[in-house]
Amino acid sequence: MNTANLATALETGQDKSFEEQYLTFRLDNEMYAFSISHVKEILEYQKVTHVPMMPDFIQGVINLRGEVVPVVNLSKRFELDGGDITKRTCIVIIEVETSQLAQDIGVVVDSVSEVLDIDAQEMRQSPSFGTSINTRFIEAMARHNDGFVIILDHSQVLSVDQIASLTEMTASLEQVGNHAHAAV
Repeated sequence: MNTANLATALETGQDKSFEEQYLTFRLDNEMYAFSISHVKEILEYQKVTHVPMMPDFIQGVINLRGEVVPVVNLSKRFELDGGDITKRTCIVIIEVETSQLAQDIGVVVDSVSEVLDIDAQEMRQSPSFGTSINTRFIEAMARHNDGFVIILDHSQVLSVDQIASLTEMTASLEQVGNHAHAAV
């Protein structure tokens, strides 16, 4: 179920008898999740090439099977403490769609936890307060054990303008790489 359908179901109290899978991960000791339908793969943290004059939360780019993939540090994006690179740090590759194309984006997380099957009856609308991140990034809150999992809206993690700038940056870096290969 997509974000708009979930929001409508939560607001209207419609049938909530669906279950969806979510990849859970930790940031600053809190549990977050992305719908597994947008997660392409999980990588061990690897060298990220810094790109000058990018916002602080854009860590840089990685080479993923010959493709330039921008990497966003979610801790910095959400202005959380932490974000230190450890042996459990991972890069989650998610696919974000814009009106023109699909863009793979690497997301740095403190650690990946597990894939959860979350029933819609466990979902709650995002609160207007009580969380340390801007609620526009939150698709829903899901009850899990004795707490909540913050389910992130992958399309809102970056604004459309930022995704467009990442797409332009990726295209520019690929052109530079192609020129360098041609010169050799």
